[in-house]
Amino acid sequence: MAEVHVTVWDDQVEDGAGTPALFVHNIFTWGDDPEYGFAGQRPLAADRRLLLMDRRGYGDSPDTARGDFEVDAGDVVALLGDGAHLVGHGNGGVVALLAAARRPDLVRSLALIQPSAFTAAADRPAVADLLHRVREGVPATPDDLTPGDFLRASTEGIGLPVPEPTPRRLRAVGTSMRERPIWEAEIPLEAIRSADVPVLVLCGTWEDAPTAYREHVGVPLMEVAESLTDSLGARLVRVPGYYPHTQRPAQVNAALRVFWDSPA
Repeated sequence: MAEVHVTVWDDQVEDGAGTPALFVHNIFTWGDDPEYGFAGQRPLAADRRLLLMDRRGYGDSPDTARGDFEVDAGDVVALLGDGAHLVGHGNGGVVALLAAARRPDLVRSLALIQPSAFTAAADRPAVADLLHRVREGVPATPDDLTPGDFLRASTEGIGLPVPEPTPRRLRAVGTSMRERPIWEAEIPLEAIRSADVPVLVLCGTWEDAPTAYREHVGVPLMEVAESLTDSLGARLVRVPGYYPHTQRPAQVNAALRVFWDSPA
């Protein structure tokens, strides 16, 4: 039994209508967070049960000394039940990829929203540059750096609005600061490809993002999206903006509905 909290949204008129969908969030957030999480996907519960997990150290899940994508992937597998659609955003997309590689037989489909799967696209120029920068040039986080300071530096520091620093948000940021570096992830794409798991990749167009954010994060994420589309035979949907599921929830929800309702 997974040790994580799961928010369940189920507005179905009839029990059992539609395969359930399991959502895995990114850093700084939790499952049903309206700021960075999946609150905008609430309308999808009209068709099927939605399961929004809080990764360890986030939301209502237990604390963890150090977040780890491999541990999170095990939690996802435990929540897939007899089979579910799987959706992951950012670092949660890496977790979803790892879970799908472990148990592709339980993944009815895999939707990735701007996954931070940089190691799976290391041959792309902007991704290779990012990996070089983070592996060689990023100093250790100072011991006296608070979650509030880190939140401001990670948002205001690159031209983004700073979310309200509630205790819940700051706990999520603190967990994010201690997560295992995503560039250590080894993602066995062949296990997903050989199992013919249907894959959808959603990516922002990033034209309206702050310049520094677009150059250092957006361009590598777009390259990852293109690389996974090629390597997994996925469908690629580009969405205006830089945070697809929160900035354009209706468009993302429509894409997910079409994807889930399509023949495998």
